[in-house]
Amino acid sequence: MAEIKRRDFLGMALGGVTAVGAAASLVAMKRTWDPLPSVVSAGFTTVDVSSMKEGDFSSTEWRGKPVYIIRKKADAEFNAARDFKIGDAVFTLGIQICTHLGCIPIFDSEKEDFFCPCHGGRFNIDGINVPGTPPPSPFEIPPFKVDGMKLVLGESGSEYEAMLKA
Repeated sequence: MAEIKRRDFLGMALGGVTAVGAAASLVAMKRTWDPLPSVVSAGFTTVDVSSMKEGDFSSTEWRGKPVYIIRKKADAEFNAARDFKIGDAVFTLGIQICTHLGCIPIFDSEKEDFFCPCHGGRFNIDGINVPGTPPPSPFEIPPFKVDGMKLVLGESGSEYEAMLKA
């Protein structure tokens, strides 16, 4: 058996310490890149819509943005690109931030539209901008998934995918 010299031993020890340090650095970098659990949980918001009646307006917050949910009346027109069904009930939702200047428009339940008092912008009940008013595009629709009578905002479900295709 070959005899290990002091210089060889120090070289192997230094190499071992370097390898352990490199592995620890990689683990620390990976933990830094991963989002915090509080950030991951903030990405999803669950809203129970079972108690909503026809014509009801509800507002919630998702990722710091106001999101509206409206249960449309039975005689309202169904817009496949903006509406979805849960059983026989028709709902519409969107991020309630004006696409013109970023204001938060107010919902008028009598006129069934959104009005932005800052600059006169208007959106219909489906969140589509009214022609001739300042907003250049409709409200954004957050990704959502229907889970029974609950909406899970932040997760893309089949209803959301169907709206994107329409």
